Amino acid sequence: MSNRPLAAAGRSVPLLRAGLIAGIVLAAVAYPLAAVTGLGAKATAHAVEHKTNILRTALPAETSYLYAPDGTTILTMFYEEYRQYTKLSDMSPNIQQAIVAAEDNRFYQHRGVDPKGVARAFVANTRSSGVSQGASTLTMQYVRMALRDSAQTPQEVQEAIQQTSLRKVKEMRMALDIEKELTKDQILERYLNSAYFGHRAYGIYAAAQIFFSKTPATLTPVEAATLAGLVKSPSEYDPLSSDQKEATGRRNYVLDKMTQLGYLSPDAAAVAKSEPIRTRPTTPANDCAAIPNKYNTWGFACDYVKNWWSAQPAFGENRLERMDKLRRGGYRIVLSLDPKVQAAAEKNVGAKDRVDSPFANGIVVAEPGTGRIKAMAVNRTYSLDVSENGPSSNPEADPKMKANYPNTVAPLLGGGTLPGYQAGSTFKMFPMLAALDAGMPLSTAFDSPYRYKSAVYDGWAPSNASGAMTGRQTMWSGFGKSVNTYFVQLEEKIGADRGVHLAEQLGLRWRTDVDKEQASPAKAKKWGAFTLGVSDATPLEMANAYAAIAADGRYCEAMPVNSITNRDGTPATYRTAGGIEREVAKPRCRQVVNADAARAATDAARCPTGDTPAKGSCGGWSTADSVRGTVGRPVAGKTGTTDSTRSAWFVGYTPELAAASFIADPDNPFNAVGDGQSQVPVNAVAQTLRDGLKGTPTRQFTPPSDAIVG
Repeated sequence: MSNRPLAAAGRSVPLLRAGLIAGIVLAAVAYPLAAVTGLGAKATAHAVEHKTNILRTALPAETSYLYAPDGTTILTMFYEEYRQYTKLSDMSPNIQQAIVAAEDNRFYQHRGVDPKGVARAFVANTRSSGVSQGASTLTMQYVRMALRDSAQTPQEVQEAIQQTSLRKVKEMRMALDIEKELTKDQILERYLNSAYFGHRAYGIYAAAQIFFSKTPATLTPVEAATLAGLVKSPSEYDPLSSDQKEATGRRNYVLDKMTQLGYLSPDAAAVAKSEPIRTRPTTPANDCAAIPNKYNTWGFACDYVKNWWSAQPAFGENRLERMDKLRRGGYRIVLSLDPKVQAAAEKNVGAKDRVDSPFANGIVVAEPGTGRIKAMAVNRTYSLDVSENGPSSNPEADPKMKANYPNTVAPLLGGGTLPGYQAGSTFKMFPMLAALDAGMPLSTAFDSPYRYKSAVYDGWAPSNASGAMTGRQTMWSGFGKSVNTYFVQLEEKIGADRGVHLAEQLGLRWRTDVDKEQASPAKAKKWGAFTLGVSDATPLEMANAYAAIAADGRYCEAMPVNSITNRDGTPATYRTAGGIEREVAKPRCRQVVNADAARAATDAARCPTGDTPAKGSCGGWSTADSVRGTVGRPVAGKTGTTDSTRSAWFVGYTPELAAASFIADPDNPFNAVGDGQSQVPVNAVAQTLRDGLKGTPTRQFTPPSDAIVG
């Protein structure tokens, strides 16, 4: 059946210009315009024309969706107004007819402003000595909603909805103009996607979901009439309230109107009115805390997506604008996690176990050559509910402050504002890589005593963890055994600032005041302790930095998504400083050190893992010699512990994946994990690389050239 009333079907009802003018005049009488100097004033006309141009292309806010890597499984949504744009062809005729019957039964007869409706409102308002009845057509209501949805400031929102005569007349003018530009079906489609139905349901898709758990295409006459009746007053006619009396009365009114317009037969309307309103409410997921329990541990990756998004200039000039785009832009975002690698990471850090320990064991896995994050897991439950968490382990914290376990949403793995954890000797990679890139060979040797007093660093005298490290070391043996005194001497040769700068190029950021000061140009040259990992870092940063070494020195910014598409299905893009348009979700890579230097660093980094380098000797033993046997393929990496083993780390990589794991107390960095737990991150990385790469072909590292071996 056509949506047009039977009385209007098959013919058009001409609306004379004189009638339109009379209608506007009546509106001017009904809404006193003593302060209005004339609708035809030049400034007003220009303002109306400008607004009308905006409305021609304006689209309402739309929910953004976060998908699992398969691109079809919805993990959660982001919205302020739950809404999904739906074409008129995907809506049941019942809802189209019901909304016309409820809100504007002369919709197909007028051209934006209904003179008869204006006259009726004028009479009613005159009798009541006020504004007891409006004269807004569906087109005028759409104009008002579109102005509200496209508003950029609170003032524009207020102007769109304020009850003033000037606003009403401008609204009429724009409605007349819009009807010249859009068809009735286009206006009805936009209206049904903009209207508010209550319970945060904006648009008919959201309303059908929230009230009946179905799509707009399957709405029955009873359901359609119920929803159409809500637009007038969502709270008064709410069918989800305990008393459905008002909702039923309003629904029956709409059904009667549908009958009068020929949309329903009297018998069908009678049957419909005899039925109770059977709702089937749904509460749509919103934000990361609403991710299904099956994917609970993915909440940390979801949270990282939000933090990453808030830093992307492609989505706005500041964090507020970017997050507004996320919640209103209708994006389709596909997460970059690899389910197989993620499952391995979760298993190997005990992410799904309830942990009653202040020590967080987390892991991040990045893909060399793309920067895509393939796994993020920590032995915590992603939840806002911390009511069962105990008190913080930090003795200086407020006694009422809750601990970070078992539940938390804190970005313990990186990507947020937390500084991270001291990463110990994993930082030895940066001065070594800087030295190699500067032309120093792998065979560079120093006599490395148990303790070394540095003349460059003002008499600073670090020592080794063991007397067994004493002797002449090269980069292979110095890195494999983690010889502090070797790396202080190496750092002296190249300058500590070069190691600091390289770490920054590989994505590390300094978040504490101490780290910022030490990394500053004025201080970096004297930051000798940098090579020992006294700075805070996150596993996200460390995994991605080491991934660049696995990719022959090509650093790629950390990327938590596989794709981002706009509401129209096109890829989300941004324009570079050079004017080139690029997809936001495409890898952003650059060569940080020359490929031979990176390959040489990898050759030395095979020593700590028990692997065999292509060119040199590891010196007989290493700090994590079990890793090669566990992974079962070529692997490089580095252990790291801090003073008193307050935290312990391992960063390991193959040609395919790079993983960084830590164990520490996020609440209290002085709460030492102890030597007994230093193997925990080693095992987490080794087992995750093993399990995540199971069944894939084994790839070899490219050996360094003879020139850099020395």
